[in-house]
Amino acid sequence: MQIKIINNKKIIETNIEEKSTTPLKIFYRHKLTSEYTLAAAKIDDVTASLNQKITKDCTVRFLDISSRDGMLIYKNSLSFVLIRAANELFQDTKTEIKYALADGYYIEIYSRFLLTKSDTEKLKRKMQTLIAEDEKFEPIMMDKSEIKKIFKDYPSKLELLKIYPEDKILIYKYGPCYNFFIEPLVASAGALKLFDLKYLPPGIILRFPQIDKPNAMGKFQKQPNLFKIFTEYTRWGNILDLSYVSSLNKKMDEFNINEIILTSEKLHENKIYHIARNIYLRNNGIRIILISGPSSSGKTTFSKRLAIQLKVQGISSMKLSLDNYFLDRTDTPKDEDGDYDFESIDALDKHLINKQIKQLLDGEEIEIPRFNFINGKRKQDGQIAKLPPDHVLIIEGIHGLNDALTSLIPNSAKFKIYVSALTQLNLDLHNRISTSDTRILRRIVRDSFFRGYSAEDTLNRWDSINRGEMKYVFSFQEESDIMFNSALVYELGVLKKYAIPELQKVPSKSSQYSAAQRLIKLLRFFYNIPENAIPGTSIIREFISGSIFEY
Repeated sequence: MQIKIINNKKIIETNIEEKSTTPLKIFYRHKLTSEYTLAAAKIDDVTASLNQKITKDCTVRFLDISSRDGMLIYKNSLSFVLIRAANELFQDTKTEIKYALADGYYIEIYSRFLLTKSDTEKLKRKMQTLIAEDEKFEPIMMDKSEIKKIFKDYPSKLELLKIYPEDKILIYKYGPCYNFFIEPLVASAGALKLFDLKYLPPGIILRFPQIDKPNAMGKFQKQPNLFKIFTEYTRWGNILDLSYVSSLNKKMDEFNINEIILTSEKLHENKIYHIARNIYLRNNGIRIILISGPSSSGKTTFSKRLAIQLKVQGISSMKLSLDNYFLDRTDTPKDEDGDYDFESIDALDKHLINKQIKQLLDGEEIEIPRFNFINGKRKQDGQIAKLPPDHVLIIEGIHGLNDALTSLIPNSAKFKIYVSALTQLNLDLHNRISTSDTRILRRIVRDSFFRGYSAEDTLNRWDSINRGEMKYVFSFQEESDIMFNSALVYELGVLKKYAIPELQKVPSKSSQYSAAQRLIKLLRFFYNIPENAIPGTSIIREFISGSIFEY
C-alpha cells in the first residue's frame, strides 16, 4: 500500500507491505510526535479510530485534542471510562450523560442509593485505575441482530439503532463493556489522563481540558444560571414525555407530532411572557434590554417576540440590531489563521454603537445603518429613528451583554438576557446532542437560504466562530439577569430535509467532509417532521423561512 502521512504539516510517503495496518502503528513506526494527546486519524478526510484497519492506498492525518473533533473524541472516550467505572463500582447502575455544563458534562448515576460526595471520590479513583491499565477501545463492525443481545438492557439504544440505515453498525468494546458512539474513540484508555470529577447534587460533572489549553485542567467555574435553565428544561422534557430521539420518533409513529410542536411553542411563549412580566415588575429606570447569545441561537426572533409580550404589559419598545453595525468586510479584523474574525467585538463599529445608543436615549434622531451580508458592506439608506421617552430600547447581537458597546449607559438602566439553543433531547443515555451541532445545523440552513453560503463555507468558518464565542460570548452568560433556551425539541427533524442535501454537496476531498458526514449521520436518526403545524412566530422559522417577522 502507498500511504501519504501528514503530521505537523510534514508529508511522509511510505510503502506498507502488509495487507493491513492502523494509523497508530504508522505513528509509532515512523516515530512521529504530537504536542498534545493524540485522539484519532483522518483516513482520506474521514475521521477514524487510531485502531482502524487500513487496507488500501490513502492519506492519513492525525488529530489531537487541540482540535474540535479531537476534543469531542476525548470527551466521548472519557465518558465510556466513567460508564464502565460506575458499572463496576455500584450495583444496578444506570449512567445518563445529560448535557454540557461548565467545562464538562453533567451526568447522573442512578443506583440503589443516591450518589454522594464520597461516591464521587471513589468513582474518580476507579477511573484513574482503569486509565492506568490502558485497555484498548476496540472498534467492531457488528450485525444489528447481534447488537440487540448486547444492548438488551438499554432500550434507548435499541430503539435508536432500529432506524439506523445500515445493516452493520460500528460499536466499541472496552473490556467487558460495549457501546455505540457517532464519533470514534481514542486508541486506549491510557491517553485519558487529564480529567476531574466534581460533585453537583444530584449528579456529577465530568470535567475535561479545554481546546485552548489542552495540556492542563483549567480552574472550575460554577454556572448556576445555566444549571437552573437546564433543570427547567428537564421539566419541559417531562411535560412533553420526551427524553431521547426514539421517543420523538415514536410521537411521529403515533401521529402526535403536531401536539409536540404546539406544546413546545407554547412553552416558549410562556417563558417569553414571564421574562416580559419580570421586566415590567422591575421597570424602575430600565431603558435598555440587551439580548446576547452565540451564533444561530434565535436572538432576532426572540427579541421580536419579546417586544410583543412587552407591549401586552404596556411597555412599548424599539429594536436595534447589532448586525447592522458590522464594519465593512475590508475593515474586519482577521484571526490567527488569516480569516475574517466576524465573532470579534472589533468587527463591530463600537464607537458608532455607543454614540447612537446615547443619542437615542437622549431623545435625538439617528440614521440606522444597514449591513449587506452578501456584499459585506454597510450603508446608510435613510432609516431614521427616534426613541420616544416612554419606550425601551431592545438591542440584540452576539456581543449584546458586553459593556464595551454600552459604556456610556449606567448599569441600572440595563436588563440583560442571554439566549442559547441548549439542546434538551439526546440520542440515548450515553450520546448527547451538542448545543454546537444544533446551532451549526440551524446556521447551515439559514446560510443557504438567506446568505448565499454553502454548507462547506459555513463549516469552514465554524471553528473560528466557536473560538470567538468562547472568547467573547460564553463568558457573559452568567452575568445575565435571565436566560432563555431557544432549543425546540422537534427542530432537528425539521432541519433534516434542508440540511442533508446541503451537507451532501460537501466534496469528499474537502477538509470538512468528515464533519459533514458526521452531521448527516446524526440527522438520519430523526424522522422527517412536517412543518405545517409550526407557527409563523416560531424561532425555527428564522432558519427555515416562513416567519411572519421581517429580518
